[in-house]
Amino acid sequence: MLEGPKVSQNELAKRFGVSQPQICRIIKNKERILSEWHRNGDPERKRKREGKEAALEAALLRWVEGARATDVPLSGSLLRLKAKQLSEALGRPDTEPGGGWLARCEARHNLAFNKPPAEKGDAEQPTAEHWAGAVLPGLLRSYLPSEIYVCGETGVLLPAGSPGKGESAGNRLTLLLCANADGSEKVPLRAVGENPPPRCLHGINLGQMPWSYRAGSPAGITAALFTEWLQEFNEGMRQQGKSILLLLAKHEAHPYLQLSNIRMVFIPPATALAQPLDRGIASDLKGHYRRRLLRWLSVERGAGQPTLLDVLHMLAQSWGDVRPALITSCFRAAGFSPDTGTEAPALTRAPGLLSQERLEHDGDPAAEEVDGDEGTAEGEDTGEMMAVQPCPSEREVWGSLATLRRYLECRATSPDPFRAFYQMEDAVHMVAAS
Repeated sequence: MLEGPKVSQNELAKRFGVSQPQICRIIKNKERILSEWHRNGDPERKRKREGKEAALEAALLRWVEGARATDVPLSGSLLRLKAKQLSEALGRPDTEPGGGWLARCEARHNLAFNKPPAEKGDAEQPTAEHWAGAVLPGLLRSYLPSEIYVCGETGVLLPAGSPGKGESAGNRLTLLLCANADGSEKVPLRAVGENPPPRCLHGINLGQMPWSYRAGSPAGITAALFTEWLQEFNEGMRQQGKSILLLLAKHEAHPYLQLSNIRMVFIPPATALAQPLDRGIASDLKGHYRRRLLRWLSVERGAGQPTLLDVLHMLAQSWGDVRPALITSCFRAAGFSPDTGTEAPALTRAPGLLSQERLEHDGDPAAEEVDGDEGTAEGEDTGEMMAVQPCPSEREVWGSLATLRRYLECRATSPDPFRAFYQMEDAVHMVAAS
């Protein structure tokens, strides 16, 4: 109307039933009003009302824009989690964004959460093919193989009756796996169980273990737990001065975060099943875990079923057993390696693992008595036998190893001593099985 034939302000005031000074203010602030109207998510909104937490609301909207730009599926629960995190980042940890505030914020900015593309059927398939054929190769060329990571979850069953986890054999742990394309780094395992840490985890230095444990939900990883892990991982990359590409599947528990040293890229749903973890990395880890569990059960330790602490150590050992060459071949087979054009090597089992026959053929070192002639000093004139230290039994050996492991759990200042301990434990098993 202001762009048409010239109309006096008095006439406009009469037509709309307002005062002439109000018309004057509108004309004076025309550009600002139009700019705010274009930025407004709800075109039907007539009043501009700011929320009580304007800074938090602005930060939340910036995050929503970034998440939508990367096609991250949004939901009300994810928005509440992010609002809480931003509130803490803004220095107001005591402020808990309520459902009413979030509902008004969503209404003010028309934040409608549609179904993610994964639920729309075959319409997403062409986009996935374009991503795999054009987008992914460009991303991979921008990073070295040591800077290309994938992460995802897998589940393992706990032995029946493990302390702290109930009596059902169906109880399980969810493992968060993360490794890079050349296999040079396997991020320490993050295990998520249904219950808080049981008694077997009390009294140990959890921050220095080669694994970590968190209590989650029956569904496994939650958005809050994944965010915690992701921020810790980003801090580790920052300390190394390393900027990486992190490829992961779209999931409600995988919120998008803007991080200083990690670029998150979500794999389209149609290609999620082809990622490297599903090409053999996760199954190889589970195979090592089953063999180690079988070996543990075959040894008479006098402890019944392994505890959750024993299982976590076995999982950390199994993750270490996954060979870098296998990880590299899985990346190539999935097309997640810059040199995908080269022929991928065949997947081979890790060496040094005990077979079932060898597990059932555990010898008894205690039954092998020391020969008396070999235990005497040569040239003895008096015929007096020297004191000979008897060979310890297997039960004594396993008890000594358990004591040493407990000492490391309580006193270790880094995960490094556990790697040496795991190697020594494997060496003792090899001697016992020979």
